[in-house]
Amino acid sequence: MPTAGKVFVSTEQRSLPDVSAAMEGYKVEEEYSEGDFKLNLLTEVANLSLVEGTLTGLYSYDHVVYNYHRGSVIPAAATKEVLFAFSEYDGRTYLAVVDKKDVANRTANRLSEIIFGEMGVIVEARILPETLKKFHLENKESTKVIFFENMNIPNINKLSLYGPDVVDTKLFKEYDAIGDPWYVLTKSKRFGHTVGLVRDGSVTIFNSIDQGQYLQYLKEEIIPMTQPPRARSKEE
Repeated sequence: MPTAGKVFVSTEQRSLPDVSAAMEGYKVEEEYSEGDFKLNLLTEVANLSLVEGTLTGLYSYDHVVYNYHRGSVIPAAATKEVLFAFSEYDGRTYLAVVDKKDVANRTANRLSEIIFGEMGVIVEARILPETLKKFHLENKESTKVIFFENMNIPNINKLSLYGPDVVDTKLFKEYDAIGDPWYVLTKSKRFGHTVGLVRDGSVTIFNSIDQGQYLQYLKEEIIPMTQPPRARSKEE
């Protein structure tokens, strides 16, 4: 089963022990009511562990789901748990979240608020087009899918190529000359994983691996590929 996640970076440097201290014991409870039903919804950070330069934890939050029961639709609370990991590279603090893109984005925003007091300090860790191109060319025979963006053709936003020989086609050379790689599906030469990689830091591994192996892969291969974040403009 594929494992999906995303890499983020903090625009403000903070040590991992300080990041851990900012999240330690975080727990917020809200009351939700709908008609005669009342639910307590809990959001918390738990299971923090700082080992060998990686701070892992679980961000969990309750949300409302609706169950059909004998002619009625009844609200109930369900809990979503999201594994995350902070690490440091080249003087910057990175966050990796193991879940689909929308959940990963939401988790990054909430952790930014918890740690720094505001959303937007933790931002997407983006990959330059030339870096993404280099990644797939290191094992170009394994590239099966590639999307291009920033095309100079009017009203064409993205173009894609699929197939085992896409890199050797005339179309690939034409698209590569006028656009930037945006997504590639290829095999990591270093790790052997089949990886779908987007320039916004979204990563899907299609091999059967556990979440710990996924986080280790992001730390060792993907994070070094990202570019430094833009400095935040602060109002006086």
